[in-house]
Amino acid sequence: QVQLVESGGGLVQAGGSLRLSCAASGRTFSTYLMGWFRQAPGKEREFVAALSRSGSRTYYAGSVKGRFTISRDNAKNTVYLQMNSLKPEDTAVYYCAAGLRDWAITPNEYDYWGQGTQVTVSS
Repeated sequence: QVQLVESGGGLVQAGGSLRLSCAASGRTFSTYLMGWFRQAPGKEREFVAALSRSGSRTYYAGSVKGRFTISRDNAKNTVYLQMNSLKPEDTAVYYCAAGLRDWAITPNEYDYWGQGTQVTVSS
């Protein structure tokens, strides 16, 4: 089992940047597929980015591709989401997730979730 704690959210102006971090407990972090999801008020949770165990494979939602970068540091048990050129429509609670599957991009395929961190982008 793994516990996830996100940090780094906040209020930023459109065009700005934020870096989210997700710290994982346990010694088996490197065996988990990692993903970032987000949920805006009144909307379903949606996929943002996924990263394989080794960090060699990534995949992004079309709405963030080219602006967001997911990465991991297995030595620090941490996954990051660098968010650049932020837009008001990026406003949401961002969640970190860990999965036991080889690959997944839907929420129900992930097994462990953090509590979320709020990102608000003002226009």
